[in-house]
Parts: sequence; C-alpha cells; structure tokens
Amino acid sequence: MPRPTASAPGSTGTAGRPSIVPGPDSVIHGFDVTVRRGGTVLLDAVSWEVLADERWVVLGPNGAGKTTLLQVAAAQLHPTSGRVHVLGERLGAVDLAEVRPRIGVSSAALASRVPPQERVVDVVVSAGYGVLGRWRERYDQLDLDRATELLDAMGVARLADRMYGTLSEGERKRTLAARALMADPELLLLDEPAAGLDLGGREDLLARLTRLAQDPAAPTTVLVTHHVEEIPVDFTHVLLLRDGGVVAAGPVAETLTEEHLSATFGMSLALEQRGGRFFAYAR
Repeated sequence: MPRPTASAPGSTGTAGRPSIVPGPDSVIHGFDVTVRRGGTVLLDAVSWEVLADERWVVLGPNGAGKTTLLQVAAAQLHPTSGRVHVLGERLGAVDLAEVRPRIGVSSAALASRVPPQERVVDVVVSAGYGVLGRWRERYDQLDLDRATELLDAMGVARLADRMYGTLSEGERKRTLAARALMADPELLLLDEPAAGLDLGGREDLLARLTRLAQDPAAPTTVLVTHHVEEIPVDFTHVLLLRDGGVVAAGPVAETLTEEHLSATFGMSLALEQRGGRFFAYAR
C-alpha cells in the first residue's frame, strides 16, 4: 500500500501533495526527497511542508529517518534526489552560509563537538558567530545577558560558569537548547531534547518547551522524538515516519491516532490523551 505524503493547507498539488514550488509562508518545503547512502535508503520520496508559526513533532522508531530529515531541514545534508527549500532558499542553489545562521539546531551530533572545557555561558553566546568554543571573537554585555536569560529560560542559569564537560546529559541538552535560540533563529530544530533526562528533568523541560510553543514570537519549531509522552502541549502538527517514508502527517488532533501510531511502530498500540499530553502503551 503506498504511503501518503505530508502536506500543508493552501500549498498543495495533486493528490494532496505539496506543490513543487513553496508558498510564501513556507519555512521547510520538501518534494519527493530521497536520501541514499550506498545501497541503503534513509529517506524515501518524502514530501513535507512546514509553514510559519507551526510547531511540528517528527515521531518514529529508530531507523525511521528522523535525524536524516532534520539534517536536511538544517541545510546540513543535501538529498540524493528531490527538491528542498528551507526559509525560501533551495538547497543546491544557494550559499548555505547564508541559510544556516537563520536556523537554530540542538542535536547529539552538535553535543559531541562542544569542547568539554568550554564554559556553559560561552557555549551559548558563541552561537552568535556560529562557532563552537570561544576564540578571538568579542561579545558585548547585551550578548552575555541574552545568553544568561536563555539559560535561565531552560532552567540552567546556575550552571553558566561551569565547564560543559562536567554537566549531566540532561544539563547538556538544556544548554544546547538555549544555544539554539541565541541567534534569534527563524527555524528551531530540536533532536530528541528530552532523551537521557530523568522524569523530573523531562517534565520540567517539556513545560518550558510548551511555554515556548505558546509564545507567538518564538520561531517555527520542529522536534524529533521516539515517544508520544515527549510531545509538548500546544505543538500543532505531527509527522510519523517509518522505514524512511511518511506514514501520516498533519494537525496533531487529526493525525496522531492509534491506527497511525500502530502502523508507525509496527505493533498494536493504545493511545490516550490527558491534559493535552499523549500516552501510548501496547495492547
């Protein structure tokens, strides 16, 4: 049975697919995006559009293609075939140095590149120059104040003078989330921000991400996770991936169903919603 492709209202072609040309409100626009590595297909003809001010969750099991899709959206990876526009610019036809500073990213790949001896506040403030680790660049007090405010918003302001290498996994993720917001991005990409957190840390972070989602001045956001329990309240849309292809995509209320979730994870799952949060378990 062919997989449906993701779409967004107002900018669709035939059969509900996004048109080849992105609309004026498009932030991420992918048309038949395929990524191959050797003989392995990581993304299989994915069509997906994210519009300004939407808050998307990308959900799926290990190996579904979630991180690969996020790398494409971050302008860090070119597709093998298909068309991708990010922030109105087509990948392959634009200087990526002009696009990447407009995107805030928090990911495990980024975390592994941060110098362990770097001060936490410097990990955040250096995002203004798009570098990891302070060198000879200069920052004024306004930059440092903003970095401190963002650390406070993520609940780790007390760690500002600590070395990054001394932080727990959860503290590192909060620090990188603050860094991702430092340059006031138009697009925010969060790869499993709650992974590795204990229960209290997860719930605190999700509450902060919910407040961010509710802020009309916040950037368009895409969050990747394996777990429906990690979807912040007030995220608007969901994309479900399996084996590199789209199972379903659209508004959360219509798309995150037991049928679609079971197809995504390959087992019969029950889905409940309480207080705006989702919970899933095997039947």
